[in-house]
Amino acid sequence: MVRANRPWRLVPGLSKALAAALATGAVATVNSTIWSLAEYLSAPRLVIATVGSVGLMIGWLIIDAELWHRSTEVSAEARQRARLYNASTVMTVGIGVLVCYGGLIVINLVWALFIINGEVFASVTRSPLQAAEYLTLSWFVASVATVGGALGSGLESDEAIRAAAYSKREQERLHMLQDDHGDQLVT
Repeated sequence: MVRANRPWRLVPGLSKALAAALATGAVATVNSTIWSLAEYLSAPRLVIATVGSVGLMIGWLIIDAELWHRSTEVSAEARQRARLYNASTVMTVGIGVLVCYGGLIVINLVWALFIINGEVFASVTRSPLQAAEYLTLSWFVASVATVGGALGSGLESDEAIRAAAYSKREQERLHMLQDDHGDQLVT
């Protein structure tokens, strides 16, 4: 189901969320407070920022677009089917968000290499601007930008999010199930 949904298509399908993430990343990259924070963040804190921002984006997309499946049937089969749909939704959206996150790291790294002046950075952070600082900054900015993208996804229509998260075939199949079973399926 996840492969059929083509999660890598989530990113281009959410243009407003992507625009918000890119804008947030561009602004954050040139923000000296972000430079200082990134300079002193440990790897475990960067991982927490990554998990938190990615989790926020996944949760926001699923909740806001009502992608969580709730079956009105009480049978064990219906509950199992709902769990399967929900697991595939979380995996589909999760893979799409991780692809976006990876792209944000790369884009923010290129932007930082182009725009940040080493002398200005060193005067603010009291550390020379080297490869490790570029990577840490890009990693942290990707987390900040992902939160901006989550907020920007609120500007997307539910239909746009569903179209980005689910393949056309999956949408048709879920609508057929809804008609056949009278369920309140939320795709």
